[in-house]
Formats: sequence, structure tokens, C-alpha cells
Amino acid sequence: MGIVAGLDSAPDFTRIVVCDADTGAVLRQGYAQHPVQGADGGGRPSDVDPQAWLLSLGEAAGGGLLEGVQAIGVSAQQNALVPLDSQGNTVRPAMTGGDKRAQVAAADLLDVLGGREAWAQAVGSVPGAAQPVTKLRWMARSEPENAARTAVLLQAHDWLVWQLLGRPVRRTTDRGGASGTGYWAAATGGYRPDLVELALGHQVMLPEVIGPADAAGTTPEGLLISAGTGETMAAAFGLGIGLGDAVVSLGASGSVMAVHPEALVDPSGMITSLADATGMHLPVVTTLNAVRALRGTAELLGLPDLESLSDLAMKSTPGSHGLVLLPYLEGERTPNLPHTAGTLAGLRRESMKAEHLARAAFEGMLCALADALDVLRGRGVDVRRVFLLGPAAELPAVQSAAPALFGAQVVVPQPADYAAIGAARQAAWALGASQGALDPRTPPIWQGPVAQVLDPGDELAVGQAVRQQYVSVREQTHPGAFRG
Repeated sequence: MGIVAGLDSAPDFTRIVVCDADTGAVLRQGYAQHPVQGADGGGRPSDVDPQAWLLSLGEAAGGGLLEGVQAIGVSAQQNALVPLDSQGNTVRPAMTGGDKRAQVAAADLLDVLGGREAWAQAVGSVPGAAQPVTKLRWMARSEPENAARTAVLLQAHDWLVWQLLGRPVRRTTDRGGASGTGYWAAATGGYRPDLVELALGHQVMLPEVIGPADAAGTTPEGLLISAGTGETMAAAFGLGIGLGDAVVSLGASGSVMAVHPEALVDPSGMITSLADATGMHLPVVTTLNAVRALRGTAELLGLPDLESLSDLAMKSTPGSHGLVLLPYLEGERTPNLPHTAGTLAGLRRESMKAEHLARAAFEGMLCALADALDVLRGRGVDVRRVFLLGPAAELPAVQSAAPALFGAQVVVPQPADYAAIGAARQAAWALGASQGALDPRTPPIWQGPVAQVLDPGDELAVGQAVRQQYVSVREQTHPGAFRG
């Protein structure tokens, strides 16, 4: 079919990959940091002029990078709210990330609708400081003039697609991006304009949600622009995950997501019910503590880095001589224990060695993520293979323990910008569908990522014993934490 491009507009940079539309092979790449923002917008780091995204996009695409490209897909940071006035101008800088200003607004919205269960039933998620619906509530309370001027709501990828198409009258988004707003329900596939009005105080125009293989439009130069999507959905698409697959991301906090054929409504609010970039669903469970528990342990032991912590942990044995760390250092979301602290249990004279504490940190982090996986499994989500992402996924202490603790094959892909690759794959799908070469219901089959594949093998029984040791301590310390 030719060549396509995917661009990923992350919080700090834009990366563009140009791929063979048939195989997915990356032919060339471009990269540019977003320009440093000044003190406009109140000098707040979460206030960003969207023009910065366009400037870095232009720089990343320099040197003829897009020559010969027939279609472009756009992936962008999620939760960035771009409010426009009736003329299409930005009312204020985009609000990005987990904006702490919106925390009070999140609690406010919870109360107004009747609590966590009411929100989970309405849109499949519970409002948090990051979500656009919460930022709308903050704007209505703190910047009423800006709220009153707001006539159109876009997210980052919607805005970029609209700009690439020359700001047409029609504005579009996709199911994946819409599902993270807090005013679109994955279960029904429709907006909840009443929740926009609840948050902002009045109705606005919302972008049209188009299908996974649909084109948002074509530029005057004849370049097809696909629907675009959020970074999480694009990365899942770039990895090529499908039914039976889950992705565990190891950042300071952790997240577990899996592909599922239907939306999951979770009254506890532990599952966020997102849509993916293919027409399926992407339930997500997050933990507040992942690599931060490792870093804290390394500091406690006077170690310079996580590699040293891993080397030390490998000198211990599964079960850490009875030491169990519940890694709830920042409180925890899964289970919902926002005000708790971490717990170190099983201290005996023989277990009080640095290598056992180091291993307990790794086992505690992985067991907490296994708890998150079990939240999904408990709702009927099939998990046979786990993709493990993040720099910590390369550590021997993680790779040796994860398959047995997760009870599944673990795949560790080589580092790559899978969000940009996913955006390019979406562009290839839209291009092929528009030419009649691809079925709009079936995405193009691209070569999978280069990866290490780790099986539990004979260690499965040992891993499940370690897991049971962890669960026993968790139940003793926080009885019924996963039951209500």
C-alpha cells in the first residue's frame, strides 16, 4: 500500500515514525522536544499552549521525513483538555496531566452525582484530577468567564488532527480518546452531555466519534489523516495486543490493562473502562506504587541505582526468607486504601539481611500488580500473556519473578515508541480501508515487536506460594480490602 506515518505527541516531545504500510517496518524516524513554555497561563506546568505541540511536530517532520507518506495517524497524551470558543480559538491554555488544582473539583463531582458507583455506572470510570470532566468543573468554579466562553471541547489528538486538516467545520475523535473524558460511556458508545453540563454549567459542541478504520479527512495535498487516539490505546495497538493479552506498565506507579470484548462496569471504581483503538475494550487497573517502592528500598539500603538493588535481590531466594513488603508507600488505589502506609512483615533474625529486603521489594511490587491483574481476571478477563513495559522490566530480579507471580507467559518488548507505531498502524488501516484493500473490521497484520519471552515453567508452584504468602499478610493487615 505504500508508506504511512504515526506521530506521538507526548507531554514533552513529538516522535514521528514512517512505516511500510504492509509490514509495519520502521523506515525512518523524527524527534523534537516541545518548546519550553514561559510563565504565561499562570506559570503552571500543567497549562500548555497547544501551539507548542504544532511547533515540535513541524521540527520532528523536518528534512523531508514525510516525503512519499500517504496517510498519517496521530497519538497524543491523554486527558489534555483544549477548550475552544465559537470561532475555534483556544479560550485558555490546555490543561494537561493530573492537574492537582482539579482534586477538589473531582471530589465535588463525586458528591453531585452520588458517589463512585454512580459515576462507574454512568461512564465506566470515577472522576480523578486528570480527567477532562474534572477540569471542566475546576474551570467553571475558578475561571467562570473562560467557562462561559467555551463552546467546543477537544483533547490533544483531536486538536492536532483538526489542525492538520486545516481546521475544518467537522471535528472528530475516536472511541479510545473519548472513553477517557469522563463524559463518554464505553458501555453505550455515546456521550453524556448532561455530565458536561453538570461540570461546566452549559452545553458545548463535542467532536464526532468516528470508527477505528475511518478517516478524519484528507488534507488539501491529498494526505489521509486517520481518526487518531490516546497514547495508551495507540501503544496497545502498536504492540499488537489482542484477546488473552494484558500489559503491565512499570512506572513510579503501575498500571494493568487488557483487551476485552465488552465494557466492564465496576462499582468499586478500581477498573477504569476505556475503549481501545480497534473497536474492543481496554479495562485498566492502576496501582499507586510500583518502581517508587524499588527506589525507596534502594535508598534505604544505600544503593546507587535499581540495577544494584536487582543484583542484591538475586542473592536471596523466592519468598525472601519470609519477608513480605506491602508496598503501599503513597497510600493505594488497588485496593482502595488512600490513607494507608506500607507494611514490612515477617521480620526474624534470619530474614534481617539486605538481600532479603531487596527481594521483598521486587516481590511486593509484582504481587501488588498481580492483585491488579486478578481484579480483571475476577471479572472474566482472559489473561494468558503479559507484556511488561518500562525500564524496570529489563531488571533480572523482575524477569526472574514476574512469570511465576503473574501465572502467565511474560513478554518484554525491546524499547520503542509503540504509541507512534500504533498511530502509523491506524493510518495504514484507514488508508487500506479507503482503497478497498483492507476490511474496516480487521486491522492490518504487522510484524510484532522484538521481545524476550519468559515462561513460568517449573517455577509456577513456587511463585504461587510466594503470592499466597503476600496475600495472607495483606488480608491480615487490611482484611476485606478487595471486597468493598
